[in-house]
Amino acid sequence: MQIAELYQIYLDYPTICTDTRQITKDCIFFALKGESFNGNTFAEKALEAGAKYVVLDDREYVQDGPAYILVEDVLSSLQALATHHRKQLDIPFVGITGTNGKTTSKELLYSVLSQKFKAFATKGNLNNHIGVPLTILSLPKDLELAIIEMGANHQGEIEFLCHIAQPSHGLITNVGKAHLEGFGSFEGVMKTKGELYDYLKEHNGQVFIQGDNEFLMKMAEDRKLKDIFYYGFSDKNDVQGGLVVADPLLTIFWKERGENGTHEVNTHLTGAYNTENMLAAVAVGLHFGLSAEEINAGLEGYVPQNNRSQITKTDGNTIIADYYNANASSMAAAIENIKVIKAERKAAILGDMFEMGDQSVEEHRKVIAAATAVGLDRLIFVGKAFFGLRDEVVEGDKDVENLMVDETKGVEFYETTEEAKAALVKDPIKDFMILLKASRGMAFERLMEVL
Repeated sequence: MQIAELYQIYLDYPTICTDTRQITKDCIFFALKGESFNGNTFAEKALEAGAKYVVLDDREYVQDGPAYILVEDVLSSLQALATHHRKQLDIPFVGITGTNGKTTSKELLYSVLSQKFKAFATKGNLNNHIGVPLTILSLPKDLELAIIEMGANHQGEIEFLCHIAQPSHGLITNVGKAHLEGFGSFEGVMKTKGELYDYLKEHNGQVFIQGDNEFLMKMAEDRKLKDIFYYGFSDKNDVQGGLVVADPLLTIFWKERGENGTHEVNTHLTGAYNTENMLAAVAVGLHFGLSAEEINAGLEGYVPQNNRSQITKTDGNTIIADYYNANASSMAAAIENIKVIKAERKAAILGDMFEMGDQSVEEHRKVIAAATAVGLDRLIFVGKAFFGLRDEVVEGDKDVENLMVDETKGVEFYETTEEAKAALVKDPIKDFMILLKASRGMAFERLMEVL
């Protein structure tokens, strides 16, 4: 079946599903394949559960009747359908990517822009080659503005997603060391994230740039970008702002260039590194004509969830829950944040960073050096990568720069999250400000039970 024909069916039945556990009445089920499953085998089950049509690419599972739609490749058809649908939508699309902060920035943008527009933002982390098409195909008909998050773990992926989402506006939050196994190097990260700039330049799009970020500025200069709205900490930017206090929730200020006074905003976010994410939302809000009152209401109204810079109070402690993801730059920012937060007693429990490639040992070593230098009341490292460096720290290996015996007194290492949990049961932490930071695969939510 041709995409134009499939699109006409989609217009009549605009709900897309790829999981038989989430089938809704009269949806279209796309039978995707994975490493360990074949969606074609669930086609009949999807129809029995209420799907109107099933899209398959394996003739063996096609039965008689109009409900079965055979295509050459289901995933390619899903992506092509989303691309076709995007072309029919004459509204602004704001594309967001970056090593850190893209999900928080997306949520902040949505909170701000929703003060004026019927806006929609990527749900959860549906930011890959499947999630972006599903997001676009879920957009409501009366939408005025879309915010699309785009993630990547290898070169060429942002370029591919841009051709599906076709952003008219865009920002890269930052570039850092993440998914190095797929990118090969930091330069590879810059090239891949820069594919958003490439697309916007080619299609005369509007770019928002953190004007004090040397890497983003170089990426923009190399591409000779023109339509740029700058935000940042120095007065050279179109929007200037900064941190007022982090105790532990953030209060920030901002002002437009040439404006005499400043606007102060109390937020529900923690982490000084989120200041620039909020300034990005200010910049985008101003570009789309929002008033200062609308922008501030959006920033103040955003409450973080999903363990991203989220403050959680338990019976015994105050937790900075930031264990949805971790890489070298976000770990460094989190450590710096716990350093400046005012609290009588502070602790950090840091878990392994995944997908660091051949730089894993060195990057985990840097985290240990940075964390031990803070002088926390209790410091715990969890995971195989950190545990592999335990002897260097405990024995004070003189060949390892910045790791000194007197700095590491009381530092604990555990190979698994369960071992760390058992240690916390035996020797509890009470009345502390605690940073929890790790890659999602470390399952740090299990530690919350004993904190």
